[in-house]
Amino acid sequence: MTKEVLVSVRGLQFVDSEVSQAASDEELDQIETICPGEYYYRNNAHYILYEENMEEVDEPVSNMIKLRDKEFCLWKKGPVNVQMVFSEGKKTMTDYFTPFGNILIAMDTREVCVTESEDCIKIHISYGLEANYQFIADCSITIEIKSLAQK
Repeated sequence: MTKEVLVSVRGLQFVDSEVSQAASDEELDQIETICPGEYYYRNNAHYILYEENMEEVDEPVSNMIKLRDKEFCLWKKGPVNVQMVFSEGKKTMTDYFTPFGNILIAMDTREVCVTESEDCIKIHISYGLEANYQFIADCSITIEIKSLAQK
């Protein structure tokens, strides 16, 4: 993997598991963000740094991903601040600080699936999302990190 990478983050949100099984891709709200980033491998962990621009926020948000085995951590710093930990088979909680207020969120991670090749890392995370102790949705995120030279 090269230092310069392209980071693609795609997310799906399902309010009802029956709906998610019956719905086609066109009917689901899929969000995708693609950003240039930097990749490092240190102490048996993958690190990816990138900045993203979010709607309704003027300055970019700095992101750091740490991936080790079946645990995926995401730190966001800037107008939005959060440290989210997705650990397969575990429920984790954190405070999500936004310009619009703070939210206590929980991620009940069912699966963290990682596929690695020489120039690409694919991560698929399936989890239940709660906000302020209320179930919000079943979600999935797919992150793909590709060497920029590969395009």
